Amino acid sequence: MKVQGKMFLWLSFFILAMAIVYGVWSKEAAGTTALFMAFGLSVMIGFYLAFTARRMDALAQDNTEADVADEAGEVGFFAPHSWQPISLAIGGALAFLAIAMGWWLLYFSAPLLLIGLFGWVFEFYRGENQNQ
Repeated sequence: MKVQGKMFLWLSFFILAMAIVYGVWSKEAAGTTALFMAFGLSVMIGFYLAFTARRMDALAQDNTEADVADEAGEVGFFAPHSWQPISLAIGGALAFLAIAMGWWLLYFSAPLLLIGLFGWVFEFYRGENQNQ
C-alpha cells in the first residue's frame, strides 16, 4: 500500500505540471479543468492509500526481498454465476439511450435497473444460494 500511495502522489505532481502547461499553452477551459480535477482525484487517492498503509501491517509488496508467491492465498469470494448484471446492463443501456432518444425510455429502464440492482445485492440472501 505504501508503494501505491507514493505512486499516486507522484502522479498527482505530474498531472499538476501538465495541467499548468496545458492551460498556459492551449487556453482551453474544459481540458484544463479536467486535468486539475484529475490532479485532485489523484491526490485524494494517494493520501487515502498512504493513510491506510500506516494502519496496516506490512504486505509482501512492501518488502523488497519478497517473492511473488508470498502474496499468494485466497483472494476472496466471487459469485459463481449471476444473471443480474445482464439486467443492469440492459437497463443502463436503455437509460443512456433515453438521453438521446427520449426520456420516455426511462419508464422501461428503471424497472430493469432496480430488479438488477436489488437482485445482485441480495443474491445470497434468498433462493438456492442463501447462506444459513
